[in-house]
Amino acid sequence: MAVVDLPFREGYVSSIIYVSLYVSVIAVTLSTLFSLPIAVVMGFSDFPGKQFVKSVINTGMGFPSVVVGLLVLFTVSNQGPLGDLELIFTKEAMIMSQFVLATPPITAISLAAISGVDENVRDAAHVLGGTRLDVALVVLKESRYGIATAVLAGFGRAISEVGSVLIVGGNITSARGISKTRTLTTAIQLEARQGQYETAMILGAVLVTLVLTVNAIVVRLGDQGVQR
Repeated sequence: MAVVDLPFREGYVSSIIYVSLYVSVIAVTLSTLFSLPIAVVMGFSDFPGKQFVKSVINTGMGFPSVVVGLLVLFTVSNQGPLGDLELIFTKEAMIMSQFVLATPPITAISLAAISGVDENVRDAAHVLGGTRLDVALVVLKESRYGIATAVLAGFGRAISEVGSVLIVGGNITSARGISKTRTLTTAIQLEARQGQYETAMILGAVLVTLVLTVNAIVVRLGDQGVQR
């Protein structure tokens, strides 16, 4: 006998958890691969317009998600440049929107972590005969905890997003109630609008537990990296 009678169809919650993680993890992974090289280049070089680029990145951290959703929707719509790929209302379109949203915080916080490494660390690496690549690797090692924080910030923004993923994903489920593009956040919004507050609270608890679990794992890995 079940201890709690959950108000969901079988497979509903697991499917939206899968979609939420699938979209957010891929978006944040791609964003990290894109953001870190930018942060490294900006952290190790001075060039005309550097402050302007930093201000653009910082501005992007507060860019309205619904505007991002509209821009991505236009890009993947039939009239947009990627219309032939038929990405509208798909997980791929959701990944695109979350990539755009996660990139500014990951880049900005990673840059701050890299720039915050003591100059003595760089000087010591130079004195010991290290190449520019060696110095960069040493600095990255010293700033790994800050970079982990940046990735967490990007993941937090991605998985908690509602507006843009709702616009480009459509909050779609199959006839059997299995999620196609519905995430935890869009499911919570839907249940709350329908007055199903108990259901919305359960899904909210699942989302919070999921985020805390991912944060704990990344922080643990970061602590081990610092101890080494």
